[in-house]
Amino acid sequence: MKRILLISLHLLTCSLLSFAQQISKEELIYLTREWTGERFEDGRPKVSDELLKRMRLVTHDEAWAVMKNAGYFYQYADGWEVINPDSILIGRAVTATFLPGRPDIHNAIDERGKAAGKKGQNSWPVDLLVKGDVYVADQFGIHVNGPTIGDNVGNAIFAKSGNGIVYDGAVRDIAGLKEIGGFTSYYTSYHPSHHNQQGNLNTMLVGINHPTKIRQATVMAGDVVLGRDGGVSFIPAHLVEKVVITSEIVRLRDMFGHERLREGVYTAGQIDTRWSDEIERDFSKWLNDHIDELPVSREQIQEFLKNRTW
Repeated sequence: MKRILLISLHLLTCSLLSFAQQISKEELIYLTREWTGERFEDGRPKVSDELLKRMRLVTHDEAWAVMKNAGYFYQYADGWEVINPDSILIGRAVTATFLPGRPDIHNAIDERGKAAGKKGQNSWPVDLLVKGDVYVADQFGIHVNGPTIGDNVGNAIFAKSGNGIVYDGAVRDIAGLKEIGGFTSYYTSYHPSHHNQQGNLNTMLVGINHPTKIRQATVMAGDVVLGRDGGVSFIPAHLVEKVVITSEIVRLRDMFGHERLREGVYTAGQIDTRWSDEIERDFSKWLNDHIDELPVSREQIQEFLKNRTW
């Protein structure tokens, strides 16, 4: 009986430690198997820099419509405090999951990290960041004695990623964070305390690049983060191109519709409902006539027109 108990405890400990580790490459590839493009060495989906650049004009409404139609209903979170609220946050997610501190589990995780030459659990996910990433952390909304990010860690994040954070918890050193140019960030609250307050281990890192929960959203490593207008969308890597193309077409259709309304060619009722074949033909001709004047590349417009039947 004692032997069985020891084996059970060993298996439980291994399970906890395995969960605390960075997700394996094989598991990450398996969970993101709908992504068929390039990947980072650790298996994380690598959405192209070109798509990230084009994503900057996408709105939450456009992203939401595409994701909803694909069955993704829990990819948006709002109600944030924001650093640089007039800027847009775009990047590939690196996720971190924290839980309330518990000495036995925290110490086991910490011991293994130190054996690998690591210091301070709050810095472990930061070490993995590369340019174009966004650090996305579930800090379970903790406020007092919760912050794992201040101006030192914030500067490290920005130096590695060139981006900010989405952080469901309290940050500290807010004045210093606001001094970091380009550190567009979404966070829950501010508090001057620290997660390791007077020796109390208030939080512990239990997962890196595992699926995590940010408010009411589910986030996977490699998702593209779209932060703007006070909210954040987390777009699965395999849907990013569709979101971008849909946004570009919506943008062009809006430009065309508004122009025709100002000219009195069509009524609001005609433009604000499903377009007739006549309007669709007019739209295609308008695209051809203005192809070099529009805020979408000639190549993208030509690709769209190639698939038109009028």
